[in-house]
Amino acid sequence: MLARLLTRPYPSRHDRPLVLGHRGASADAPENTLAAFREAVRQGADGVELDVMRCGSGELVVCHDEWLDRLAGEHLEVARTPLVALRRLDVGSRHSARFTGERIPTLAEALAVLPRAAVCNVEIKCDTLLDRGLSFRVAREIRRSEAGQDLVLSSFNPLSLARARFFAPRLPAALLVDTSQNLPLREAAARALGAAAVHVEHRLCTPDSVRRWHRQGFKVAAWTVDEPGDVERCCAAGVDVLISNRPRAVLVSIDRLGIAD
Repeated sequence: MLARLLTRPYPSRHDRPLVLGHRGASADAPENTLAAFREAVRQGADGVELDVMRCGSGELVVCHDEWLDRLAGEHLEVARTPLVALRRLDVGSRHSARFTGERIPTLAEALAVLPRAAVCNVEIKCDTLLDRGLSFRVAREIRRSEAGQDLVLSSFNPLSLARARFFAPRLPAALLVDTSQNLPLREAAARALGAAAVHVEHRLCTPDSVRRWHRQGFKVAAWTVDEPGDVERCCAAGVDVLISNRPRAVLVSIDRLGIAD
């Protein structure tokens, strides 16, 4: 409880759920690229969700996949590939020819391209006990940044989130939850971490579950919400944030539901 009191408020709106672009507006631009983040802003999103890991030379890069086969057609492991080599990869043309030449950005570059009023959910990508200093470097980069966004740290890994809470205690943190995990255990872990929110696979967001998480003091973000029926269901359940590959379509659905004032 004390940890929560020392933490900045989790970002929210009073008129409707926040809408964040999942890896940017990744249905319309290559995921986790500067183009995707700009497109999310253009579509009216309140901010973005992005993924961060360390590359082979130690820098923080914005990328979801450990291996780059899907994104760049190269069998390279991000953790073993230096930034100078990552910079040469085209991660845009597989999405569309008009994005040919789009590169993997650093966290600093991603924060710099977002407006100051934007929300930025930084997901720490780490599946191991030790994270090679990832959480510390993320916290340090955010402290160095003068971009000024409303920042949230999230992770599936409770140990990474605990380290992030230690290095950046003022930033709100969120534990990620999917349908394969034990809900009571994840909720207990989130409470122990002093997490401000749970970021939950949208199929788990029933009215009863959202009420339970709210009673425990958590904000609730649903991912990944793209279809109008899922938007309606999650809004009816009372979620606070919708994370979507299609932020503009979600905003249109919210408007049709008559939720926004």
